Amino acid sequence: MASSEIPKTMSGVVIEKPGDVSVLAYKTDLPVPEIKKGEVLVKNEYIGVNYIDTYFRTGLYPSSSGYPLITGKEASGTVVASNSPRFSVGDRVAYLSESTYAEYTTVSASRVVGPLPEKISSATAAAALLQGLTALTFVREAAGIEQKLGISEGPWTLVHAAAGGTGSLLVQILSVMGAKIIATAGGKEKCEQARCHGAQWTIDSTRENVVERVKEITNGKGVDVIFDGVGKATFDADLEIIARKGLIVSFGNASGKVDPLDILRLGAKNVKVMRPVLFGYIVTPEEWERWTTELFDLIKSEKVKIKVHEVYPLKDVARAHTDLEGRKTTGKLLLKV
Repeated sequence: MASSEIPKTMSGVVIEKPGDVSVLAYKTDLPVPEIKKGEVLVKNEYIGVNYIDTYFRTGLYPSSSGYPLITGKEASGTVVASNSPRFSVGDRVAYLSESTYAEYTTVSASRVVGPLPEKISSATAAAALLQGLTALTFVREAAGIEQKLGISEGPWTLVHAAAGGTGSLLVQILSVMGAKIIATAGGKEKCEQARCHGAQWTIDSTRENVVERVKEITNGKGVDVIFDGVGKATFDADLEIIARKGLIVSFGNASGKVDPLDILRLGAKNVKVMRPVLFGYIVTPEEWERWTTELFDLIKSEKVKIKVHEVYPLKDVARAHTDLEGRKTTGKLLLKV
């Protein structure tokens, strides 16, 4: 089933070789991809911008398909052709896939959420999916933190860069689960945003000593779980402030890759370290259904709120990457097709 109005060419952003933002080339004559069995073709409306996009742009993460490359991991839009019985032309959907920095993307139906409920806008869906699923699976699956009725205080947790896209969602989900939350953020305004999302304590990482403040807040115990998307600049401090038998969930490289770890450093406090990736938690149809349903239920109930920092025209993608890497943003960045 397909729409007769699908053009032959489309606009999109192509990376010819790894590099800085200058390699992000906006083009208007790219071929529209053709769908295969089990796929849908989506006319994108909003495209999520994520830190992982910058890793593929710079070459920190190698592209399995080589170059030239259309990057991007998530978007929302309308199905314009379908080779899957699950979706029909006209369905409003959100999805995770490759090559989303474009006007059209082919997507396996197994990675599509929809039709979207009226209560959730296309912009919210695109802003929520990758970072929301990341935060949810890292809290619930990686760290094993669950909401327990009748228990008001969960484990001590710390979220670095808590005003960012993933960080703010981690704080909100941890708050729903009843955790005690310490948030680090850069500056007074970002700390206040983290507090509004549910952090009981905030630490301004630009002017306060994180190690000393965590020890002060926890009476020397340290925190049970650390969620660290910063990487190189914070990992040594993580080892100092983690509690005995604690877990460090290291999931990002915003300040660079963590240096090679001498495993003997974990022995003093029986520390566990994880480097989880979202896609390892949504392999089966059952996992995909479970986590997307839970995420969108949290959004519909307004227990988790999605903040969009700015919507950039697709052709201004370089400015979006510059703002993201420059730590100038709070919440989610979107591209509008």
